[in-house]
Amino acid sequence: MIEGIGIDVVDIERFAQSLERTPTLADRLFTENEKLLPISSQAARFAAKEALAKALNAGKGLAWLEAEVVNLESGKPVFLFRGQIADLVDGALVHLSLSHDAGIASAMVIVERD
Repeated sequence: MIEGIGIDVVDIERFAQSLERTPTLADRLFTENEKLLPISSQAARFAAKEALAKALNAGKGLAWLEAEVVNLESGKPVFLFRGQIADLVDGALVHLSLSHDAGIASAMVIVERD
């Protein structure tokens, strides 16, 4: 059964400006591995974390570093969960889709439980 669906869209240039304007923002949003990625991939990962919060109906209660987006060998993006988020999604299937094109990054998350 679907428990929640979340979607988010990020303007990549505006996101880059936010990171430049607030140098500590990247440390609050991204793991060390995520910070190594190009800005378009970072924007998509930020969209993924926002979409996850929406799918879980968590509002601003999620710790961004507890949900890391990684790619499987096939290229498919998946979340690695830690801490309280791991407890929150325990037993759930979390589906993730990312895209970035034409200056926009987007993500969709579906949380499903038996």
